[in-house]
Amino acid sequence: MQRPRYAPNSLAVALLLALSLPACQSTVSDTQDRPSDSTSQARTEPHESSRGRDAALVERSADAEHRESESLARPPAGRQTNPAPAEAKVALDQVMATGARLQRAGNVAPAPVAIAPPPPPYYTQPANTERYAEREDNPVQRASEQPVSTFSIDVDTGSYSNVRRMLRQGIRPPADAVRAEEFINYFDYGHPAPTSLATPFRVTTELAPAPWNGKRQLLMIGIMGYDVPKAELPPANLVFLIDTSGSMNAPDKLPLLKQSFAALASQLRAQDRVSIVVYAGSAGLVLPPTPGDRRDEILGALDRLQAGGSTHGGAGIQLAYEMGRRAFVDKGVNRVILATDGDFNVGTIDGGALETLVADQRKSGIALTTLGFGQGNYNDALAERLADVGDGTHAYIDTLDEARKVLVEEMQSTLLTIARDVKIQVEFNPALVAEYRLIGYENRLLRQEDFANDKVDAGDIGAGHEVTALYEITLVGSGVERLPALRYGGRKPGASRQRATELAHLRLRYKRPGDAASRLIETPVLRDALQAEPGDALRFAATVAAYADALRGGTNLEGWDWQAIARSAERSRGRDRWGLRGEFLELVHAARALSDGTDTRVGVVAD
Repeated sequence: MQRPRYAPNSLAVALLLALSLPACQSTVSDTQDRPSDSTSQARTEPHESSRGRDAALVERSADAEHRESESLARPPAGRQTNPAPAEAKVALDQVMATGARLQRAGNVAPAPVAIAPPPPPYYTQPANTERYAEREDNPVQRASEQPVSTFSIDVDTGSYSNVRRMLRQGIRPPADAVRAEEFINYFDYGHPAPTSLATPFRVTTELAPAPWNGKRQLLMIGIMGYDVPKAELPPANLVFLIDTSGSMNAPDKLPLLKQSFAALASQLRAQDRVSIVVYAGSAGLVLPPTPGDRRDEILGALDRLQAGGSTHGGAGIQLAYEMGRRAFVDKGVNRVILATDGDFNVGTIDGGALETLVADQRKSGIALTTLGFGQGNYNDALAERLADVGDGTHAYIDTLDEARKVLVEEMQSTLLTIARDVKIQVEFNPALVAEYRLIGYENRLLRQEDFANDKVDAGDIGAGHEVTALYEITLVGSGVERLPALRYGGRKPGASRQRATELAHLRLRYKRPGDAASRLIETPVLRDALQAEPGDALRFAATVAAYADALRGGTNLEGWDWQAIARSAERSRGRDRWGLRGEFLELVHAARALSDGTDTRVGVVAD
């Protein structure tokens, strides 16, 4: 069968188009004459010279094809056989901007089909450089020597979801990625809530035998913040500070980030304001302060974001705070939400300098929340620390479901602070308590004198937030003391009749938003409060704590193993509205399989 005469020319056109495709994949380097936010906003266009040259090539090839193809039918009157240069330019723009097949410009004679160019390749991390702050488990303390324990509350949850991501990938997480308090506080335990915002939170305690050793006791301290309905939230001034550097070009980074912020944007109201600032090779303003009900503008700005360049995080933070000040809402929510993989490698890279900048802005009334994304170069240590000094929270977004949990279901607690600088101090009675150990909160410990010092920063509680802390306690005479007896310990401490029934005394300090002076809440923990068995809430919290300890090596679990943890997780599952406790049980089984030695992959580690 004889081939049509125009086939060689069709192939030539397709070849010329393919040769022009590299020019279609330029990003930041082809748009240096655009505004500073060009690295992340509109899709880029080729240089004019490339467009003209490519259009001319297409036109010449099409003319040659027409001259050699007299047997083809002519188009109706008024229609052009060959596209004009401008029309060819449009066609090329379509290939470059959308990655779709070359479209006919106007009513043009049938043109050869061009092969769709591949999408820009996702960023490939050359080596795992994830960074986690080194930490050691809290030691066992002798109550007669160190009766007072002081720490700041923590409502972060990033460690739990980050470790979940690793386990789902079949990777055993590094010990320093595991923070027990963030595992515990990932879940709700049904702590009693206050009845009004006049008392922003309520404190409760529970005392029962530890599941892993019935001769020890667990003291659970529960704090429940007043839950403000979404409709009653004050106006919010939010700045989305988005990392659009090259390392964010991965499915679990910028694409997931855009979906996450779109979910939050759908919850905003006309009285709210949203700004979008990006940073890569340079910082840029994508969206100035915009009413929250103008969703098309907000979602359109998010949709146009692209990744490229290195990370200039310091400049981005400065511009974000400038937007925060511009739209500042008195007695409202003023918050920068930083979304990044934490890879600050250009500009203000010194962690101390960034912390100082964030701390200074915190004093002006603008808080900072950090959201971690991605893997391979995730800087957990920096993201968590910036949130701590910025009076915000840190979460890690590994799935769209987690984004909805943090930014939609828990929107009130994520955005609205109801109590600032919340500190807990427990004084144990040495006459009844031989030893104690605080589970988690290693990087939240405070000196005893910091408790009453209102200049010392501490964690905040958002609307509807729950905070849970666990102490493992060894009573005097139990026979299971971990610390050896002292040769020169002196006399055993006595106790007055008034204190003989108190195991400990709990104190809590907090500031109401806008107040400079803290308020004090205190309550005794009575020995008579000791229950024969832990309730479902305490048992599940203890199981989560054991899971975290096992991931870190299991040095505090005594007789418990992975099987016992899984059994306890199943028995204490209780009400599971969102399926999170069922998911937890699956993670326990996954961690157990990895710990059995069937998979030796381990994530990277501590600074």
